[in-house]
Amino acid sequence: MAMHLVQLLLPLTDRAGRRFDGAVYGRVRSELAEHFGIISSFTRAAANSVWKEGGHTPHDDLVVFEVMAREIDQHWWERYRAELERRFQQETIVVRALKVEML
Repeated sequence: MAMHLVQLLLPLTDRAGRRFDGAVYGRVRSELAEHFGIISSFTRAAANSVWKEGGHTPHDDLVVFEVMAREIDQHWWERYRAELERRFQQETIVVRALKVEML
């Protein structure tokens, strides 16, 4: 049976470099658990994202949340991503889905 693994990449800090309060991640965890029933989060060892932009290489420290879903509700995810962008004061929050074959 094919499933989708949906990953949300959330920043650890705001634009000024201040760490977000843990409660904001708890809220995301609760919202996703309520909607999907189960969630995985990787918050102890933050992921690191690096990319080339102009003459310098910025990076982000990230918290990763994952949920499994049978179907992708595109409209729901677009609204939720926009809410996360507002909440975390980001131009873009990456939310991606990967098709997964259950073994």
